[in-house]
Amino acid sequence: MAASAGGARRKLEEGTRVGMGATALLLLLLPLMGELVAGGKMKVVEEPNSFGLNNPFLPPSNRLQPKASPSPVAGPAHLFRLAGKCFSYVESMYKYEFCPFHNVTQHEQTFRWNAYSGILGIWHEWEIENNTFVGMWMRDGDSCETRNRQTKVLLVCGKNNKLAHVSEPSTCVYSLTFETPLVCHPHSLLVYPALPETLRRKWDEVEQLLYAELITKQGYKKWLKEIFEEAGFFKLTGEKVSEGKKTKPQHLEFDSLGKCNKEYKELSKDLKRLTDLLTQHGISYETSLNGNRDDNRATQAVVTEKPALTVVSKADWHLRGDTGTWNDSL
Repeated sequence: MAASAGGARRKLEEGTRVGMGATALLLLLLPLMGELVAGGKMKVVEEPNSFGLNNPFLPPSNRLQPKASPSPVAGPAHLFRLAGKCFSYVESMYKYEFCPFHNVTQHEQTFRWNAYSGILGIWHEWEIENNTFVGMWMRDGDSCETRNRQTKVLLVCGKNNKLAHVSEPSTCVYSLTFETPLVCHPHSLLVYPALPETLRRKWDEVEQLLYAELITKQGYKKWLKEIFEEAGFFKLTGEKVSEGKKTKPQHLEFDSLGKCNKEYKELSKDLKRLTDLLTQHGISYETSLNGNRDDNRATQAVVTEKPALTVVSKADWHLRGDTGTWNDSL
């Protein structure tokens, strides 16, 4: 009994010495650990987790899937170099990614198994005001209540290409500010220089018609909209696309002489109004009367000359949407 008691006492003493040694070692290491914590910084992981919609083990139906394809790259040619690149911005628990001429996405930076990752918009078209590109619209994003998410990207001058700010002015409508040195020149976002030569001439003719008061301001805006659609700055609507199919011309036919005479009088009034308008503005024209003996139809044609374009000197030439004069030093 005495021997066993002595052995237990020795084991207890050895355990006590080991415990005291471990405690002393920890006391020695604590200052070193404090220096490491004070001198180093904790790294925050900014990549989205792999537990939500980005999980590669989930079926494709649960991953990010766009509802539409991006529109073709269009706009100022010097911005085309941004295509194929992406820029990220982290705010609070969300990471936003902007890929010019492609899409805008949002990723929740949490460890929840169902963390949100979604598309806030797909490249759709430009927004143009005062003949200047003011923003890129990303539409047809993920569903949000009764509509789709959409984002407007504002381009502002900056030293580097970076996504600088993200906000949500209204529900499911986002606003991004993208800084880039590519828009620092005062003419960098003008629409007129970005048009091909044929559409520039068309715009010049429309400007002349507006100046001569041959079209209204509403008609002028309609013409510009068609020019921008043809250039790819605006996306064609479904109706415009369907209009591309050729349809057979329809001829006016009347089932009675009375209806024919009534229509003839209406057309004569319109013709007189147009000829008076041309005369008022000093635009020359000539009329010819062509008769057809077979069907007793008479057609009066008005042949007009295209308004002459105003020619100005280079010193007085202004770019569309610009308030300054041309400077050869630029």
